[in-house]
Amino acid sequence: MLYLTALYIHVISAILSIGPFFVLIPMLKKMRIATTHQEMTAYVSTFSLAITVVKHSGHVLILSGIYILWRGGYSIATPFIAMTITLLVFSIVFLARAFKPTMRTFNTTQYNQQYFVNKLTKSVWIYTILLLIMLWFMVTKPTLW
Repeated sequence: MLYLTALYIHVISAILSIGPFFVLIPMLKKMRIATTHQEMTAYVSTFSLAITVVKHSGHVLILSGIYILWRGGYSIATPFIAMTITLLVFSIVFLARAFKPTMRTFNTTQYNQQYFVNKLTKSVWIYTILLLIMLWFMVTKPTLW
């Protein structure tokens, strides 16, 4: 029963780790054409909240994944798990470097709206693709070697 609960928590946290990005994509288009600072501030606040949700649900995702790995009898050398862990490390480093430094430029002299939105857009797509590849590994469990 505990294993199934952990699996359910794992799935929900996976949804919360990737879902906000599908809301951010259309919002980034609105950020690109925002004309007032007040409007942009609202978008940036929403964006920051979404990143916080993704980050914290990622923590739950990792912890539940470790429990499932342990209780499920999987080896860390299993191809789909090894590849997921490899991508996880890349995504953690990418998440830390992609969003926070860019978000910090808002309300500073370094801020340029178009550059800011372009950088966030690129980061959202890269991170989404990384997460989707990890999701593919976890769902299909391919035998790679």
